[in-house]
Amino acid sequence: MADGNRRIEDLQPWQWPDDHWRGLVNRVRAGRRLAPETWPDGAKFAVAISFDNDHETGDLREGGASISRQSNGQYGARKGVPRILDILGRHGVPASFFVPAVSALLHPDEQRRIASEGHEVGIHGWIHELNSKLDEASERDLMLRSAETLERLTGQPIRGLRTPSWDFSPYTLKIAKEMGLAYDSSLMADDDCYELLMDGEPTGVVELPVEWIRDDAVYFGMNRFAGLRPHTPPSAVLEIFLKELEGAAAEGGIFQVTLHPHISGARSRVWILDEIIRQARALGGWFATHGQIVDYVKAQDADPA
Repeated sequence: MADGNRRIEDLQPWQWPDDHWRGLVNRVRAGRRLAPETWPDGAKFAVAISFDNDHETGDLREGGASISRQSNGQYGARKGVPRILDILGRHGVPASFFVPAVSALLHPDEQRRIASEGHEVGIHGWIHELNSKLDEASERDLMLRSAETLERLTGQPIRGLRTPSWDFSPYTLKIAKEMGLAYDSSLMADDDCYELLMDGEPTGVVELPVEWIRDDAVYFGMNRFAGLRPHTPPSAVLEIFLKELEGAAAEGGIFQVTLHPHISGARSRVWILDEIIRQARALGGWFATHGQIVDYVKAQDADPA
């Protein structure tokens, strides 16, 4: 109750008592930065390349009504991922793939290839559901089932989480901590890694932050029936990514990027990945999976949790 007569649900945000809005803000909050002074082998900065293998789940989570959209998702598995893995392999660069469990079940050989080539696989929901629409028990069940599915298919321990659509519920961090996950990569409070706080208390879970600026879907995504028609040319998207890359190199921080195989795996766009790798190498970047970067920044932390 907000007072003796009115419920919080009946109030406008500007009418909330201080303890209510403070509680909302403090449920999950950025804690201390984990920014090492040096990177391995004298590298100037870290490079964290990631892919969200949503595939058909982008449509299935909405009820699976569009065969056309599902075919676009299938393109990511048939053409996008093989092209991406070939580029990563040619450059000898490790990456992190965040995979909904349903995508993994639809394309099990893809997950086996990703793992066999030295890349990391992380949780990305069960069917790309929105966490904030789930109750705590349902979210916990789906996260546990997702981790079990990915571990069984890849033979890897699952250490990291990226929530679908970067949608974070009040329970997500609590469940991640219970599961013993090392990190999350869904939030945006910094450019560098930081420890996540829950209700003001350190959790030991590290955030490797994302940003919409460094996500291909912002520039290339399309919805046939919603009037969404992005028209940013690939060269302009690369320019934005490279400015972020150059900034990370200048600051000695982390360059993190999120790509989707059904989007950036197209012939007219996949060259962006190749160019990012070339430029990052020329600037002296250390290429690592998200998990490897998290392990490194924790090991270098002068005040471990």
